[in-house]
Amino acid sequence: MTDDSAGEIATTSGDAANRALRRATSGGPRRVQAPSMKPRLSGPRSDGRDPKLLGDAVEALLTDQGWSTANAVAGLMARWPQVVGADLADHVVPESFTDGQLILRADSTAWATQVRLLLPQLRTAIDTEVGRGLVGDISVMGPQAPSWVAGPRRVAGRGPRDTYG
Repeated sequence: MTDDSAGEIATTSGDAANRALRRATSGGPRRVQAPSMKPRLSGPRSDGRDPKLLGDAVEALLTDQGWSTANAVAGLMARWPQVVGADLADHVVPESFTDGQLILRADSTAWATQVRLLLPQLRTAIDTEVGRGLVGDISVMGPQAPSWVAGPRRVAGRGPRDTYG
């Protein structure tokens, strides 16, 4: 082999290697670049991206999710002694709130009757606490009677008559 033939082989193999390298690194068709987005500054007017106070952000979240009513009622249940007074709260507790109806449970029929007489003042205190119109109806229930059913045999009838309900 002569020096000329060795140089010819090296050039041919070098060209083949360069072509293979260009094919491998070309990556297919060219991609069109998206237009660059410039960061938008807030400027003198406020928008949704400006920082907010924590209380305002929580209030916005409650409103967006529809949790305002549930939050107000939970606040009423938690602050029941402060809303109605300690004496009444010792004997009457809020049991549930469903579809605008607040159900209160008294520990005796005497307290249930007393609360029924105090409903106008109680409604005013509740409306002040949670907002007017949120609680549509207030029901006062007496104590739950214990079940006297025990064992497989029982006698039909009204059962004991006491101060239940």
